[in-house]
Amino acid sequence: MNNFLVRFLGDTPTRVAVKLIVLSVIVGVVMSAVGWTPRTIYDGIIRFFRGLWDLGFDAIYNSLEYLLLGAAIVIPAFC
Repeated sequence: MNNFLVRFLGDTPTRVAVKLIVLSVIVGVVMSAVGWTPRTIYDGIIRFFRGLWDLGFDAIYNSLEYLLLGAAIVIPAFC
């Protein structure tokens, strides 16, 4: 069992836990210095995808508007 755990984690569980704790403290200090919190990261991701979503539908809306403007000239000229 212990051999499987060491092989899975890449090191002993105690050493892995210590590495994770040290790395978490370092990342926490850096994030605090930059002014990031988990909430600001989450909000940024949500804003990014919402903007992407809105941009996509704005492009479709503009394309439909151009289609209707063109059809207003082309269809009467064709008939």
